[in-house]
Amino acid sequence: MAETVKGLIRNLDNVSAAPVDIAGVKGVRMAVMIGREHQAPNFSMRQFIVEPGGHSPRHSHDYEHEVVITSGGGTVLLNGKEQPIRSGDVVFVPADHEHQFRAGEAGLKFLCFVPVTRNCGDPTPGS
Repeated sequence: MAETVKGLIRNLDNVSAAPVDIAGVKGVRMAVMIGREHQAPNFSMRQFIVEPGGHSPRHSHDYEHEVVITSGGGTVLLNGKEQPIRSGDVVFVPADHEHQFRAGEAGLKFLCFVPVTRNCGDPTPGS
């Protein structure tokens, strides 16, 4: 008999974030808020914490993701140009679109939703 998926409540401030060790990253930590280890069948929710002046790598991959800026601000490279982002903004990054998040002076925190089958930093299939 299949195991029953149970609901989960977690607080953004109570989950440990580990440094992201990928080429092109500066001052970024990540915490998996909900993922496959919590029996999520479709999506992972990850929190990224970017230090002031830090950034994610400039990259693209074959899956979309949705982002909610929860605090701070900075810029996102999207559609070929840097655009300002701040707390309360939502960002849709289509599959195969180059993107990068950069923190401003106050730093940046955001939630990122991706397919549960993907891990941060894994190579894109076929690459």
